[in-house]
Amino acid sequence: MGGTPIDLVVAFEVLGHELGVGPWVESAAYLARALPAEQVGSITEGAPTTVVVTPHVPHALDADIASEVYVATADGPRPVSADEQLRSVDTTRRLFTVVPSVEEPAAANVSQPLDDDPFDHAVLACSAQLLGSGERLLADTVDYVQQRKQYGRTIGSYQAVKHQLADVRIALDFARPLVHGAAVALQSGDPTASRSVSAAKVAAGDTAHRASRVALQLHGAIGYTAESDLGLWVNRVRALVGAWGSTTFHRGRVADALAGSI
Repeated sequence: MGGTPIDLVVAFEVLGHELGVGPWVESAAYLARALPAEQVGSITEGAPTTVVVTPHVPHALDADIASEVYVATADGPRPVSADEQLRSVDTTRRLFTVVPSVEEPAAANVSQPLDDDPFDHAVLACSAQLLGSGERLLADTVDYVQQRKQYGRTIGSYQAVKHQLADVRIALDFARPLVHGAAVALQSGDPTASRSVSAAKVAAGDTAHRASRVALQLHGAIGYTAESDLGLWVNRVRALVGAWGSTTFHRGRVADALAGSI
């Protein structure tokens, strides 16, 4: 994987839709841009790698299967070792604390000024995953309400149910141009690309969260059970909304960019 920002959006939307597992954002989006060219080859060949980017990504995703674990510093990614495994709200994501190498004793614990380019690519990929997850939640919910019957009618025939699904459809259709526009801005070297990426992350996160809430409500009690696959996407959305920068951080980034342009 790797390629242009537009390629990333196409690929990561599919990963979100299909609940792709693994440190894809970390390797194909961030490290593929942050590492020297001679080190990127193993990533493009499919070797899993992961990274900590404090404070936005404080733990290493899937470090137990990664061939290399890095921590981002102002001088580029530096190797570290995985330590304790932590619990994630998303059971398909395994998070680990890291310990710095002897050569980089403080790297794992200190926030560093980072290059925006790899970070923006990772945020864009995360946004595309959220968009794909939202699409999957909507599609599965539409299928469910066309089968589930209540009082002799499929619940999808009720106007209130249709309105909720239509609101999710509209929200997804409004978020998608922001994600695609951010990809174009990154690819063209637009100086406002970081602002566009943050706006896309906020929109995609809010929309996917809305899709998960509507999906859970319309599935009813079955949606809360471990036997239903719905929870896999709901919890993935919950994890990704806060990954690669919180909503507060990205809203602030957009506000600062707009204030600076006035």
